[in-house]
Amino acid sequence: MEAHTKESATTLKHKTGTRDEWLAARLELLKAEKELTHRSDELARRRQELPWVRIDKKYRFETNEGGAALADLFRGRSQLLIYHFMFGPDYTVGGCATCSTIADGFNGFAIHLAHHDVMLMAVSRAPIAKIQAYKRRMGWSFPWASSFGTDFNADFGVSFTEAQQREGGIEYNWRREPPAKADRALEGKETSQWRGGSEKGDSQGPVAENATMAGTDPLTYTRERPGMSAFVREDGIVYHTYSTYARGLDGLWGMYQWLDRAPRGRNETGMWWRRHDDYVEA
Repeated sequence: MEAHTKESATTLKHKTGTRDEWLAARLELLKAEKELTHRSDELARRRQELPWVRIDKKYRFETNEGGAALADLFRGRSQLLIYHFMFGPDYTVGGCATCSTIADGFNGFAIHLAHHDVMLMAVSRAPIAKIQAYKRRMGWSFPWASSFGTDFNADFGVSFTEAQQREGGIEYNWRREPPAKADRALEGKETSQWRGGSEKGDSQGPVAENATMAGTDPLTYTRERPGMSAFVREDGIVYHTYSTYARGLDGLWGMYQWLDRAPRGRNETGMWWRRHDDYVEA
């Protein structure tokens, strides 16, 4: 024990203090946390006040139960939350590993949402057979529909064509991206920011690794993007109420809410996460 104490004393770089000093600092932080909570409450209210946009387009999906319209995805509820899961038709290994870490939490709370008039549904462009196989691999049971062959993903800003990518026609998170070049496909802050990469030149890490784990190349991988969209059904009419992308999804990424409260925070130098069945236990 004594040796451990001496080692800690010589290697510890974080400031230390007394319990009284900790309490004083904690109470100051508590004020800031309460202010953030109140601001979050206000943002939630403003989300709910956004105008509803009527959906007249007849989208078709494939589900475990067969073909479905957008209204069918509500499954008897009046509200629908869709997670735009990055899983393109050309992903040969499986869905996006990063989206998978977010989706790991869906099974736990989807049942609670369903009993509060809210249906949670993932939607991807991969064919339903690929989605079903990946769900079995990951041990998930939450509902997941295929939008393969439809405009749904494109209309909600999470899927783009090769021509858009080449010609600078991608507008993601309400920002226009420069044309992607085959030899510099991962360059640029935009590509790094939407997948959590560093702004200090580490833009290739998460994108390249995610592409490899999905079994595709970075250009094909980044023609799909993550996001979530909310819908409501009233008097038989479906309305779009809200969408968010990029870091707007941070609040849905359960593990980060825990890491932000850990002593060393996110403590990231690159893409450290994997699908839950890809970790190698020591």
